[in-house]
Amino acid sequence: MRSILVGCSLAFVSQLLWANAEFDEARLSLSPPQPADHSTPFISCPVTSTERQDYTSSAQAQYQQSGWEQRISLARDFFPTQEDSRILMIDIARREGEPVYRYLSDGKEDQLYEPWSSSKIMAFTAAVSRLRRDTSASPVLVGQVALGDLITSLNSYASSGLADGDSNAIATYFLNVAGRDEATALLHDNWLKLANPAVRLRGAYGSVAFAPEPNVWLAGGQSHKLSAYQQSSDDPGFQPYRCDTCGLTGNKPQTTLAQAEGLRRLAMFDDEPQTRPPGLTRADILTLLYGDKPHLDGGMMAGISQLIHTGLATHLPTVGDAKSKLDAVAPGWRVWQKIGWGPSETRGAGEMVMLAHICLPAYQGGRAVTLAAQASYPDATEASVYQAARILQRRLDDAFGRWLRIEH
Repeated sequence: MRSILVGCSLAFVSQLLWANAEFDEARLSLSPPQPADHSTPFISCPVTSTERQDYTSSAQAQYQQSGWEQRISLARDFFPTQEDSRILMIDIARREGEPVYRYLSDGKEDQLYEPWSSSKIMAFTAAVSRLRRDTSASPVLVGQVALGDLITSLNSYASSGLADGDSNAIATYFLNVAGRDEATALLHDNWLKLANPAVRLRGAYGSVAFAPEPNVWLAGGQSHKLSAYQQSSDDPGFQPYRCDTCGLTGNKPQTTLAQAEGLRRLAMFDDEPQTRPPGLTRADILTLLYGDKPHLDGGMMAGISQLIHTGLATHLPTVGDAKSKLDAVAPGWRVWQKIGWGPSETRGAGEMVMLAHICLPAYQGGRAVTLAAQASYPDATEASVYQAARILQRRLDDAFGRWLRIEH
């Protein structure tokens, strides 16, 4: 009998490992589908109009002033609270032609977590903000590598142009250029003005940073030598992962509100001049979203994973795979995303984080949303990471259904 039980256990483990590998391949590591209509590299998403008063405009929220979290329209019980995950969505509409927002939460929007690689978007933003003190010219080369190829490689984990696919090295370099004090200041007084002082970017993504050759940024035909710390630990603003004040969430903790708000402001660059990040130009936002100019499937469009697409497709009224459904009901759709994951020995869990901005032109009059979501599963193993991915997929499936049922 014991041998039969052992055999059953081994068979179950084998099936679980196979299922994990299959889930990883199908949902996490694959390149995302791309829209059939790639004709226009737009930023602003055409969205539906609403007369609802439970949406707030930038003028009402006063994002340039501290305390905006108390002035926004925040539905803290829109999503059910779950112990193993958290999610925040920012629904975007227009009222009398003006962008308005409703923040949809599970009540955990201010809880800290480890963002893993999803925070690399802010590292890029901080580095380009530093460059723009010197010049507003484009295009930009970092050494001999196009900035668009670097951000594409950062998101895709694959080579792009002369960028070699080392996402962690590229993101670490961006923070070494910006400096952790300045990157963290963007989260607070210099841009987002978050109320939670614990949100910060004071870590790194690896021990080795990208090293441009020559060590200059080229913009508009002019060279700009931006000093960068060779080692992350050389930066006075750097903190070790388990610093005295870091707690269990490490040296770059985020919240769903912090991450979603940052990406929302980047994505609303054309519509909301008053909340633009310091110095960044429209060309920089196009680079972030689409990559190098000849391509429209780079930047955050190249962010790996099909979790978002799968979750959306569950609720679309047509047949086919996720891409076919999206092309059919929302021609020109966009999913700009950055995923992050890993096993954490510090917290004894496998974790998964998703940051995304989604545009569905024409569908329901035009829908757009920015989201940040995180999930975890006990035990610091790769298998637990994949279990966290399953939790996140279920959370996204449910969230998209609730979001798309909103009546404007």
